[in-house]
Amino acid sequence: MQTEPTNTEPRWHLYRLLSEPVRLRLLALAAEEELSVGELAELLGEPQPNVSRHAAPLRQAGILADRRDGTRTLVRLADHVAADAVIVDALSAGRQLCTADGSLARVPDVVARRDARAREFFAQPGAVEVGVSPNLPAYLHAFGGLLKERELAVDAGTGDGVLLDILAPLFERVVALDRSAAQLARAKERVAQRGYRNVELLECDIADPRVTDRVGAGADLVVAARVLHHAPRPRPAFRELANLARPGGTVLVIDYAPHDDEHFSERLADLWLGFSEAELRSFALDAGLLDVRVTELPRELFRTGPDAHLSWIIASGTRSRGSEGQTNNGARARKNGKKPS
Repeated sequence: MQTEPTNTEPRWHLYRLLSEPVRLRLLALAAEEELSVGELAELLGEPQPNVSRHAAPLRQAGILADRRDGTRTLVRLADHVAADAVIVDALSAGRQLCTADGSLARVPDVVARRDARAREFFAQPGAVEVGVSPNLPAYLHAFGGLLKERELAVDAGTGDGVLLDILAPLFERVVALDRSAAQLARAKERVAQRGYRNVELLECDIADPRVTDRVGAGADLVVAARVLHHAPRPRPAFRELANLARPGGTVLVIDYAPHDDEHFSERLADLWLGFSEAELRSFALDAGLLDVRVTELPRELFRTGPDAHLSWIIASGTRSRGSEGQTNNGARARKNGKKPS
């Protein structure tokens, strides 16, 4: 907290205050760098109580400013004092004294030692395995303000809600749906533990009218991660996903590339053993998406889980801006028992 100069003392008091060589040196060092009392004691060759005793009247006069940092007190020259001719002259005298005793030249070394402990800590060898930071949701929340369109995201087939740790910090509202009550119970626990108040969980499939009702005019982002291989009819399912996006919104599908591991069909209820890039591109174009991109994910990015040996593939695209009204029209058609156009 910076102390303003007092006007209760006569002007001659300032000359008496600055007549002490230790104070002149202290001023010069504090003008060079914001320093802790301990660092000033080291540079001045004085005990810390002596430094505090000399600094106190300078703070009271508003010549020095200080702030607390934990148990430390850091001192610097007050911003306004450079306009005072008397203090400017005192600083000049103090710099001459500090130059002569070498303390001014040692200031960079003192500052450099501040991070020696941190450098030593981070220089220690760590674990070879690189994991995702448990603070990722916090970092994403910080980055969220950089996104232009982040009003609503849909997590289709949320499962245990792992994607909610990405979507909830970034978007103002998230609608997460899954057909499994058991999976949604796990997602609900995640939501509660993380304190996500912007997530709505729905037990239903993509075509349920409740989803479109919640989405309204459409979502900025619709995500389906490892969902399409469970869909009885993947092409129409892709179309349903696209219909949940607003005009100009993005659809992102993550699934497996073609594989021959029948284990997934026998024990994990997968209906399809992956999709080729051509198939996903065809699904996306058939759904009316623009700027379609289909790429394989780098294998280095996924290392654990029963499907870590498979190749993953992503398909993304943007819903045409000429599709205004289709989402709501689709909802009304379903309520009337008709197939949406």
